[in-house]
Amino acid sequence: MNVTRFRAFARRRAFRRVVPGALLAGAWLALVPAAQGARAYVSNEDDGTVTVVDTQRLAALATVQVGKRPRGVTLSHDGTRLYVAVSGVPKCPPPMTDEDCARLPRDSQADGIAVIDAATLRPLTVLRGVSDPERVEVSRDDRTLYVSEEDSGRLAVLDVARASVRATVAVGREPEGVRASADGRWVLVTSEEENTLAVIDARKHTLVTRVKVGKRPRDIAITPDSRTAYVSGEADASVYRVALPSGAPVARLLELRSDARPMGVALDAGGGRLYVSTGRGGSVAVVAVPEGRLVTEIATGGPAAATRYTISYIYDCP
Repeated sequence: MNVTRFRAFARRRAFRRVVPGALLAGAWLALVPAAQGARAYVSNEDDGTVTVVDTQRLAALATVQVGKRPRGVTLSHDGTRLYVAVSGVPKCPPPMTDEDCARLPRDSQADGIAVIDAATLRPLTVLRGVSDPERVEVSRDDRTLYVSEEDSGRLAVLDVARASVRATVAVGREPEGVRASADGRWVLVTSEEENTLAVIDARKHTLVTRVKVGKRPRDIAITPDSRTAYVSGEADASVYRVALPSGAPVARLLELRSDARPMGVALDAGGGRLYVSTGRGGSVAVVAVPEGRLVTEIATGGPAAATRYTISYIYDCP
């Protein structure tokens, strides 16, 4: 597997404590407890597959074909469905220019959200109507998917049962991170190119506000009371705090060391800690919140070991 990004999820009702983690090198990972033990689901962007890993035995159980360029993954709250963002837009890594990238062939028929049965690992369907999806988030009632469309600069709202796009909302160029608040009222989306965070009304599917945050914002963590968001800024080593839903005030909570590249964030609200992966910085920064004090950094590797890190969400079973 070629893993460049890591993210993990779990069934919310079965867990008590958040533990940070990171994995080196273009995949997302979802982790959920099963009757036989915890499983991790890793998207392999270059292979068009998702690999299922038994995290107790640290062994691969299966690899499932899902489509082209699988990136973001998320698990339904009831643990029965795995959703994978797949895209027919070719990879255009640096130093390739936008003009050169635009000349590469695109397979728009490959765009969609692949749906996998989490128990049988059988591909069920592909939800169409989205364009170059990068990240996917699921609503608390499992009825709606929120998808960042990287090429169109929109958030797509997908009705799972009807397999159709219910609405789209302009959120800024190159959207990436997508998170839904715990109360189901708000969906937040980062725009990497415009350095903004968009707040969307999840009921009306309208833009509430867009606010400036750090440079190249990547990921979002939202407090359980749905009143505060924390946003990582890769290009200026920043973490911003944003009040919800108004977007004001916005404050730079912390600036990490100059070689840090903040990407994934995970919030342990009960412990008052925000975990921030630092990309090429090779660590996970532990930040006390709400004050924004750097507690420590946990070494996870270095530039020689990996190019990027994002945070994982790993929960302890009771």
